[in-house]
Amino acid sequence: MTTHAAMANAIRFLTMDAIEKSKSGHPGMPMGMADVATVLFTRFLKYDAKAPKWADRDRFILSAGHGSMLLYALGYLTGFDDLSDIEQIKNFRQMGYRTAGHPEFGHVAIAETTTGPLGQGIANAVGFALAEKLAAARHGDGIVDHFTYVIAGDGCLMEGISQEAISLAGVWNLSKLIVLWDDNHICIDGDTSVSTSDDQLARFQASNWDVCRVDGHDPEAIAQAIAAAQKSGQPSLIACKTTIGYGAPTKAGSEKTHGAPLGAEEIAGARAKLDWPHAPFEIPADVLGAWRAAGTKGAAARAEWEKRFNAYGAKAEFLRTNAGQLPEAWKQAVSDFKKKVSAEQPKWATRKASQEVLEALTPVIPEMIGGSADLTHSNLTITKATKPVSARDFSGRYIHYGVREHGMAAIMNGLSLHGGFIPYGGTFLIFANYLWPALRMSAMMDQRVLYVLTHDSIGLGEDGPTHQPIETLSALRATPNVLVFRPADPVETMEAYEAALENATGPSVFALSRQNLPCLRTTHTDENLTAKGAYVLSEAKGKRQVTLIATGSEVSLAMDAQKLLADKGIAAAVVSMPCWELFERQPKEYRSSVLGEGTVRVAVEALGTFGWERWTGENGAVIGMNGFGASAPAEKLYEHFGITAAKVAEAALARL
Repeated sequence: MTTHAAMANAIRFLTMDAIEKSKSGHPGMPMGMADVATVLFTRFLKYDAKAPKWADRDRFILSAGHGSMLLYALGYLTGFDDLSDIEQIKNFRQMGYRTAGHPEFGHVAIAETTTGPLGQGIANAVGFALAEKLAAARHGDGIVDHFTYVIAGDGCLMEGISQEAISLAGVWNLSKLIVLWDDNHICIDGDTSVSTSDDQLARFQASNWDVCRVDGHDPEAIAQAIAAAQKSGQPSLIACKTTIGYGAPTKAGSEKTHGAPLGAEEIAGARAKLDWPHAPFEIPADVLGAWRAAGTKGAAARAEWEKRFNAYGAKAEFLRTNAGQLPEAWKQAVSDFKKKVSAEQPKWATRKASQEVLEALTPVIPEMIGGSADLTHSNLTITKATKPVSARDFSGRYIHYGVREHGMAAIMNGLSLHGGFIPYGGTFLIFANYLWPALRMSAMMDQRVLYVLTHDSIGLGEDGPTHQPIETLSALRATPNVLVFRPADPVETMEAYEAALENATGPSVFALSRQNLPCLRTTHTDENLTAKGAYVLSEAKGKRQVTLIATGSEVSLAMDAQKLLADKGIAAAVVSMPCWELFERQPKEYRSSVLGEGTVRVAVEALGTFGWERWTGENGAVIGMNGFGASAPAEKLYEHFGITAAKVAEAALARL
């Protein structure tokens, strides 16, 4: 019979050999946590390596993503198809292979999320565990009943996002979330005592977690702890006391094993110490056979689940939402809303327009899960269809995240990655700076996560420069695979949501005003003009000489400037440009027709001017902010900083 030690050592030596061949990587954590991972994958985790996306599988998240060889070794050993070729292991961290330096979602099926930046994984896991509760409330535990397991290291727990996430897990009492902490007392700089003295068990316990401590190299103790955690009524932390680089004869227990190959001599010593006489990348047949058997033992549970699922009355709805497909009725809701506001022409702030859009969409798109970072009644993100989620009731669709912007965004990523949900969450635009690392992961992982970011310019007024975003929108626009919308009125706001919901391969940001704005789109069309990124809102009367380009609250200002120029005999067109990224995707001919070849171009936006020259050209002008704002009513600020129709007209005249 193949021993536990032999199976764990298979992980250790695949790790050592791959990193040595690559001359790059992090061997210490996989070697230290090999025993824990072996117990989890052979005795507890519900999965089928031949059906890696089975909807009711347990989720395993390697939050300590630098230890990626642990994940790849497990994928190879258990027989995941995309890792079953040993060449993937032999070419760790090499171009053209799936085994990237950190686990990348979409590269390998065993990676449920991208875990590069520390702390993102454990926070994503809270989203996964929350999604399980929400889905079970909708479909019943005969269809949805799975655990979320996490391996986290000291670095994950040092990152501030971890506290935001574990606090919320405690609030929601996510009892199917189990964190296995690699408690090895080592960080890159040496012993963890150089930078932390936290009592982690007390910290988690204070956040309503069940906690315990075990010897991370004792398989029976590990198994008993996991079994107990499965029965706990709380989220669970198991502190696994391990030795980093376990088995290395002179470097084990040292930071020297963390982020560098061990070297040929040390690996030879480990082979002798752990009684592993096999050549690099060679796994004995009995050991590999035992691992491959573990990889398929979940097939029976999957078959039983499929029987239940095939008899489930709401099977089609489950499949639709899990596939990320939108329901049929939603487009009618879009059209009806646009007709209504075009006719009634309400003067709403675009944050209010966003609320009205959500009121129209959330009843017909039940997978939309809303929330806010303690700004519900400023972001206006709650609707009649989205009652709050609580530990006592997971049938709701609205999440009170508290003042935890970063945690909110990472949890939304987990909700999206789990499948079945389209999350949206709100905060002020300036606090995109607090959630950026998770938004970047939304983009990198192609996740449809919606960021409702209000108070979008100096127009928020009296709260002053700390809350007035200047550089934020430019940085968001610079982030790959993010659609950034700054709509001008209720029609553009609905069109922005429509385009965002149809964008199933990336996140979208809505930058929304605090101040009321006129409704500019007064003639209904079912065509989504916002989806083109920019369009001519008001064409020049006569041969166009000037093109005025604006977004959001400044589009109406550009319309006023158009009138001032007309009074001086200058023919100007107004272009609304709600989304740079979508405009970039349009054919060159369309872009040229909108921007007006050979015309003077003036852009206006009550934010930083960075990047606008790509649309105005070197001879154009940009009216905006070149420094931070001030505390005053919005109209006073616009006047003080020269963001007015008169200044726009002056800039155009000066360049004609």
